[in-house]
Amino acid sequence: MRSKPMPRLAGCLLLSTLWLTGCGKSESEPAAETSPAAVEAVIPEFEFDTRRDYQSYAEPAAYVTQHLDLDLKVDFDTKTLSGTATLDLQRKGGGDLVLDTRDLDIESVEAANGDSEWADTEFTLGESDEVLGTPLRISMPADADRVRIHYVTSPDASGLQWLGAELTADEEQPFLFTQSQAIHARSWIPMQDTPGIRMTYQAHITTPDTVLALMSANNEPDADMDGDYSFEMPQPIPSYLMALSVGDLRFAKLGARTGIYAEPSVIDAAAAEFEDTQSMLETAEGLYGPYRWGRYDLLILPPSFPYGGMENPRLTFATPTVIAGDKSLVSLVAHELAHSWSGNLVTNATWRDFWLNEGTTTYVTNRIMEALYGKKRAQMEMALEGQELKAAMKTLSDASKPLASDPRDKDPDDASSAIAYNRGALFHYNLEQTFGRETYDRFLASWFDGHAFQSVTTEDFLKFLNSELIEKHPGTFSLAKAKQWIYSPELPEDTIWPESDAFESVDAQRKAWLAGEISVEDIQADDWTVQQWQRFISSLPEGMSTEQLAALDQRFHLTQTRNKMIAREWFIVAVKHQYKPAYPAIEAHLKSVGRMLLITPIYKALAETEDGRKFAERVYAEARPNYHPISRASVDKVLREDKAL
Repeated sequence: MRSKPMPRLAGCLLLSTLWLTGCGKSESEPAAETSPAAVEAVIPEFEFDTRRDYQSYAEPAAYVTQHLDLDLKVDFDTKTLSGTATLDLQRKGGGDLVLDTRDLDIESVEAANGDSEWADTEFTLGESDEVLGTPLRISMPADADRVRIHYVTSPDASGLQWLGAELTADEEQPFLFTQSQAIHARSWIPMQDTPGIRMTYQAHITTPDTVLALMSANNEPDADMDGDYSFEMPQPIPSYLMALSVGDLRFAKLGARTGIYAEPSVIDAAAAEFEDTQSMLETAEGLYGPYRWGRYDLLILPPSFPYGGMENPRLTFATPTVIAGDKSLVSLVAHELAHSWSGNLVTNATWRDFWLNEGTTTYVTNRIMEALYGKKRAQMEMALEGQELKAAMKTLSDASKPLASDPRDKDPDDASSAIAYNRGALFHYNLEQTFGRETYDRFLASWFDGHAFQSVTTEDFLKFLNSELIEKHPGTFSLAKAKQWIYSPELPEDTIWPESDAFESVDAQRKAWLAGEISVEDIQADDWTVQQWQRFISSLPEGMSTEQLAALDQRFHLTQTRNKMIAREWFIVAVKHQYKPAYPAIEAHLKSVGRMLLITPIYKALAETEDGRKFAERVYAEARPNYHPISRASVDKVLREDKAL
């Protein structure tokens, strides 16, 4: 499908209170309109406003940010960013302008109309909230449509991590990276920090001349390391996709539109691991339409990065823990690339709609992996996702199980769960299995194209699903079932679960060994994939003996594995069985990795026993200063030691 001309797309906004229909739609295939009566029949009634972002102080009915201009100095000595943020605004209702901040030192604020002279204006900081931060209320002159805020960030900003040179791979230069999702952009930029508002941006960043600055914008692969950098993002993006990284970085070309940045000692291994990135990009385009962001580059961060990856447009941030040497974990790159359609192009309007980003992306990831690496591998990964979802459904409260639930009084960082990712993907998989792959591919491509550069709600998707699939194929998939998938704690009884016959041999050998029918030496695992090892280890029962665990460890060297996903599964089993020979490796793992997926489950397992908790508290006290603030918050909740820490 043909993309719309970029200048027109740049003006499209979806407010948290108003859907501006028509923006970003394909000229040849406009999104179907739904009558008011039909909409009324589709959307349930709620006690809350489904278009309001309850995790932001911003008031988009008064003003909407259209463009951001940053001018910031990076100071590694004080661990601060200082400078100005200039917001170009569309006046709606007028009055005071309210922005989101967290721990920012606001020095002064100026206002202007168009190109008129700047004039100081009054501002106040409201009461702070532990999750939401602090509202910044700015007095706006009657005709003002621009503000310039002079400010300095806190050394402890939740969206920034400052690393000394000793914590980088090469130990030569310090490193800085941001993590704005979900609501941490407000800790380094005063702004309307809500995914319901999209904006273009420009930035001027000054740094020491020994490091390179990169942003979620038009990075130049051959840029000189001179300490003076300028960036432009011409497509409108939500605030959580604002990203900045500064460090001793090199670039390697992967393809015509793809490349990778990493520290000098990491760049060659990273380039080899992710050499298929250009093929991934072209595969995704073949499935869901053109990539609309120019270049797609990767940045390999230090291991303290709290996530596997972050889909910052044009520059995916990725953890070095996926460099396994055998491409066994490259589905993470496929996932972040898939966000270029589901998330970056079509964005959740509020954090209640997070599953639209992550569930859709997880489904698209599996499609990319199948196209590149075959159905067997994709089915294994999908089956493991289903296994994780079933386990999560057993432990979560009913209020946490729906795809879209009450968003009030919630921390959006808690939305990263098997529900948003795996239940969301399973919903798409069931729709694909019901309507047929070819039909569902056309539907998703139309969804992306018809809502390009917009922010959408769950109810927008439900309306589109009803008009474009359910009503056009009567008797195939009911609206009531779609609502159950989205709003009910329980899955439909006829849910179709992905299966993989690749686990049959794994399960059979595990059962035979546990039953004493074969010895550990008889387990044939030479050609097992990472996914098969994950299945084998995660399915080991409780109550295993130390001798059994030692036999497995001696045979397969699990405690010393270099694959971080296998290590996580094994360390959890070791902790639950108090297999002490693994504890030194567990301690080293927890001190060297900051990715929440790889550490939080281990801390949870340790916290279940008194001895394990003592071990966890000792290790965490040493590891915590090197974790990202988001990872610290995650582990703090597990150990419930906020006061002591």
